[in-house]
Amino acid sequence: MLVRLLYASRAADKKLCDIIADIMQQSRTHNPKNGITGILCHSDNVFMQVLEGGREAVNKLYAQILKDPRHTDVILLHYEEIMERRYSGWTMGQANLGKINPSILLKYSDLPELNPHAMSGKMSLALVEELIATASIVGRT
Repeated sequence: MLVRLLYASRAADKKLCDIIADIMQQSRTHNPKNGITGILCHSDNVFMQVLEGGREAVNKLYAQILKDPRHTDVILLHYEEIMERRYSGWTMGQANLGKINPSILLKYSDLPELNPHAMSGKMSLALVEELIATASIVGRT
């Protein structure tokens, strides 16, 4: 059974570049052998990540994220069983929302900044879809 999980968190440390590089490296090593695909969006000290794959593998990874000292304020925004993956082209795609047109964020949020803790899961997923449509996701592997 395939599932899609969307969560948000805040960076526990101010060294966001190091944390993102670390997460992306771990994702590229861990995800292929566990059948996990997805996208990591980030801005300032906020993360929003979509994970897709088998229910057991995704749940296990999310449980690890909940304990990961790099993350604080972890919140589950969306979880669903799916018929097919939307993000199968990415071991872990990446979007730096500090580098996109602020009008994209304004379509889904009250301010032109990423704040998934104040957004619904449905709106957060819609934002990810918009990022794909505008070619804002990098790291296809």
